[in-house]
Amino acid sequence: MKVLVIPDIHLKPWMFERASSLLKEGIASRAVCLMDIPDDWGQQMNIDLYIRTYDAAIAFARAYPETLWCYGNHDVCYLWGQRESGYSVAAAQTVCRKLGALQKELEDGQRLAFVHRIDNVLFCHGGIANEFVYEHIPVKDYDDTDKVVKTINSFGCREMWKDISPVWYRPQYSEVKMYKDEEMLQVVGHTPVEDVKRKRNVLSCDVFSAYRDGTPIGTRTFPVLDTETWDHQCV
Repeated sequence: MKVLVIPDIHLKPWMFERASSLLKEGIASRAVCLMDIPDDWGQQMNIDLYIRTYDAAIAFARAYPETLWCYGNHDVCYLWGQRESGYSVAAAQTVCRKLGALQKELEDGQRLAFVHRIDNVLFCHGGIANEFVYEHIPVKDYDDTDKVVKTINSFGCREMWKDISPVWYRPQYSEVKMYKDEEMLQVVGHTPVEDVKRKRNVLSCDVFSAYRDGTPIGTRTFPVLDTETWDHQCV
């Protein structure tokens, strides 16, 4: 299956417009959004931008109901009352209300989660380290990927608000073994990179983030991944 990956949003509603245009061209069968919808440098008081970004996400979810959404740290921090860099006190109520509207749009409750699987590809915001799986999943269930995904998706703040969790982990800076690194590809955002690139079994996609002064870090292109061959191109 060809999947369009929508990397970290961070208050860029135009990303959904571009993603929609690409899907209309037939470049992929469905999309997966790695989220981090709110927060960007110096935008904590720009409530209108928060609203426009969430409205664009909700409209996209309505137009493309097969889209899968992966919670990021900047999404759940508002749900869990956890302050972090970029957190907007002024926008907190707006974020919770709009995120609730997005959740309502995804009626079955399965399309918005920490981790999604398509074929032998796992999509999540940060990355699933072996250490995290061994810490939280019974050894007897390690090889049952669907059970591992289901268990992780049942977790809350206690398990997920830590550096090694799938919403926070940065495999780009570590040699820690990743979950099923010879069997499963992981597609992640969270850590800004200049180009979409693969390291071991991790495809890093956060190429829309920016430096503090607004200068883009990455190529601002969307990865299109073949979930069967693991080949990808950027558009």
